[in-house]
Amino acid sequence: MRSYSPDLTPPWKKPTPAPEVPAEPDLVVEEVSTGFCGAVIRCEKTAEGPTVTLEDRFGKHRVFPLVPRGFLLEGRVVTLVRPSAAAPLRPARTASGSIAVPGARARVARAGRIYVEGRHDAELVEKVWGDDLRIEGVVVEYLGGIDDLPSIVAEFGPAEDARLGVLVDHLVPGSKESKIAAEVTGADVLIVGHPYIDVWEAVKPSSVGIPAWPKVPRGQDWKTGVCRALGWPENTGAAWQEILSHVRSYRDLEPALLGRVEELIDFVTVGGAV
Repeated sequence: MRSYSPDLTPPWKKPTPAPEVPAEPDLVVEEVSTGFCGAVIRCEKTAEGPTVTLEDRFGKHRVFPLVPRGFLLEGRVVTLVRPSAAAPLRPARTASGSIAVPGARARVARAGRIYVEGRHDAELVEKVWGDDLRIEGVVVEYLGGIDDLPSIVAEFGPAEDARLGVLVDHLVPGSKESKIAAEVTGADVLIVGHPYIDVWEAVKPSSVGIPAWPKVPRGQDWKTGVCRALGWPENTGAAWQEILSHVRSYRDLEPALLGRVEELIDFVTVGGAV
């Protein structure tokens, strides 16, 4: 007769079950044993068991087995599983997380606008919210700086049927930006901002494949300092394109930026005429 050996492992030492997450294309995860971070390219069934191929920000591919508790997703341990064969080929949501509308046409542009300070900021807004903005008929315009913001707003002439939203870099109390923004008032204009020195910081470090954004000494150009600290070539334009290439959805951005952009979109679309 086989003897019974009870499991005497204390409950606090037993591994807790990890949630199962389908390894959908473009999902960004980190493999726990190697620290390799990348986006899911494909899943395959092999003789040794199912595997997943990840691509990092440099375009390097690595193949890993789909083992329990094998990956980190936004800092949480998860078990990746093969996606269901019945899963739709078309993404169910846009990059911003909104429900996708297959075949939807862009609406005629509203009179209202969203101005975004900074070229990189505008490119990021377009990449994540572009589908939503076109469906809503909202045009985003690049704003080189906000020194002349009061006169720009006056020239635009915000009205109930032509609301104006403005997204400003590094809008924190006491800053030059906050003082200029305070000069602009009116029920049909909304100025919001994110707290980051540069919009690069609004991209989650894990999505880019770095542990954190470096601290750059005062007086040094922030973007150049980041490139130096990370060992990247000091070509900030190329560095930004590399960063932007790893932004696949709202999940790659910090909440402090997400909330502000959604606030602007709601402001210019609610009650406005098309």
